[in-house]
Amino acid sequence: MTTPASSAPAAVPAEPATATGVRQTLLVLGASGDLTGRLLLPGLGRLLATGAVPGLRLIGSGMDGWDDERWRRRVADSFGAVGAVGPAESEVIRETRYVPADVTREEDLRSLLGCCTGPLVIFFALPPLVTARSAAALARIGVPPGTRLMLEKPFGVDRISARSLNELLAILVPEDQVHRIDHFLGKSTVLNLLGLRFANRIFEPVLNSAHVACVDIVFDETLGLEGRAGYYDGAGALVDMVQSHLLQVLALLAMDPPPSLRAEELRGRKAQVLRATRLWRDDPTVASRRARYTAGEINGRRLPNYTDEPGVNPGRNTETLAELSVTVDNWRWAGVPFRLRSGKAVDAVRKEAIITFKQPTRVPDGLTGYERPDRLRIGFGPDRLGLDLNINGPGNPFELEQVNLTADFGPGDLPAYGEVLRGAFEGDPTLSVRADVAEECWRVVEPVLAAWKAGAVPLQEYRAGSAGPADSLIGPVSDET
Repeated sequence: MTTPASSAPAAVPAEPATATGVRQTLLVLGASGDLTGRLLLPGLGRLLATGAVPGLRLIGSGMDGWDDERWRRRVADSFGAVGAVGPAESEVIRETRYVPADVTREEDLRSLLGCCTGPLVIFFALPPLVTARSAAALARIGVPPGTRLMLEKPFGVDRISARSLNELLAILVPEDQVHRIDHFLGKSTVLNLLGLRFANRIFEPVLNSAHVACVDIVFDETLGLEGRAGYYDGAGALVDMVQSHLLQVLALLAMDPPPSLRAEELRGRKAQVLRATRLWRDDPTVASRRARYTAGEINGRRLPNYTDEPGVNPGRNTETLAELSVTVDNWRWAGVPFRLRSGKAVDAVRKEAIITFKQPTRVPDGLTGYERPDRLRIGFGPDRLGLDLNINGPGNPFELEQVNLTADFGPGDLPAYGEVLRGAFEGDPTLSVRADVAEECWRVVEPVLAAWKAGAVPLQEYRAGSAGPADSLIGPVSDET
């Protein structure tokens, strides 16, 4: 039986273990928020449908005065949207509860912990500052032994707050029981980078500064704000996407081979890369671009100016497109620019990492048509591997043309949130972000945030439905690099 720390009231006795394992509780703080309904609950439903986490008990909590029935409808709708309608999912829906609470108050948290039985996972689906206040309150009252904590990015709002949060979490539980969630690390295609790089001898020997001209990591979308001003207008594209997701992808692309995929070894390799990462030329005015969209049309949809979107404060100068150029200053990658970009309301969806190789030392006289370098392209949506190669074209054998060889990655068994939830329930932190890595990601972008705040990098504009600013660090993939 698991009981809370001595300062909290005794928990309800744990129910008997099921035939396949001990019954666990998932406590969701911020259960009435957008993230819970849009991402967390669908991922949980798919996970339950696989037969994992037998007998799970789900408790939601938030500031909204919902009752159990309204919460059950939200859970049922989210599960149903992903086809999670089996007996196990129905049992979770039937038994789930919603407890209104201020999760920054010790008294409310004590009451919530008293509702939980068995091994406990607490998911903080909260803004960073509220997460910190809730963690501070939990640190004062304690949590049941073995509790695992799941935190949604961003982890803090800068390096100092991230370090402060890490110190609070270390009081609560050991580091390997903290699951800082970057759901990009649960995407099957991102994880396929490990197999692509380390399970063959074709690419790994040439992934270094001797052969690679540049690496681009892009996550562009045609969607605009979509009603997320409450979060997005305070974060912007740099913090929302580049500081978190894209730096994690960079770490997987650039890290040295780990001896195994055990959590301590894989996460250690990622930390090494990020410690070596710094701005290109150490100059944020050279290494960054920022812009926001104006009114335009995308696929027949009319978008207003970003500043006219509901809930936006124009005075914040929030960017909807951010670009960053960095270098990984180590033996393997020194001198190779890694260019990261994320933009909203652009003309086309583009979610990929592109490794552009250097030109051959010399193309023999007599061969013509060489125009574009070879590229390795890893798509994150759709999940696809592409290789652009220069070969002899049909007709004139002396004329080169570029062809694209493609292979589709099979979809993963689970969506990204299902994968990261499974890691927490199984006590496996492999897909979570380690404390020092969270701080390193803030270190990389801190000079850029400071330069932007000081106005040293102008806030450009681009029409919704266009390709973005004209002087983008990253051009279309069809362009010569």
